[in-house]
Amino acid sequence: MTDPPRGPLGVLLVEDDPGDVMIAEEALKASRLKSKLTVVPDGVEALKYLRREGTYADVERPDLILLDLNLPKMTGHEVLAEVKTDPTLRKIPIVVLTTSGASEDVVRSYDLHANVFVTKPVDFDHFTAVIKQIDDFFLTVAQLPPPN
Repeated sequence: MTDPPRGPLGVLLVEDDPGDVMIAEEALKASRLKSKLTVVPDGVEALKYLRREGTYADVERPDLILLDLNLPKMTGHEVLAEVKTDPTLRKIPIVVLTTSGASEDVVRSYDLHANVFVTKPVDFDHFTAVIKQIDDFFLTVAQLPPPN
């Protein structure tokens, strides 16, 4: 017997492009599944959020991180390295979701222990479908560690 789908998936989107944020929000709203999306605009804010610093002291840690690589203040690779070396954060799955398809970005992301690397589709409908697939996979297929 399989377990029923879990409650809402807590997703942290680290993205500075308002258009991509809007697409992700719309895709998750249109999904048959329920996810709770939180957005931060740069890597520094992402780490503050994940470490529950300052105004983020009372937030719940996300179940999943969608991480752009091209961010202001701190790159996605830098965020990835920080998260995956932090014992309290490293179990959170990270999907690198970026416009780059460069092999060096793919290799570096996996070297830094990204769980998945996805190149953002430029087409709105395809991008929306990709977000829904990621959400569906992590909510109904993948077994995630319990929140800490």
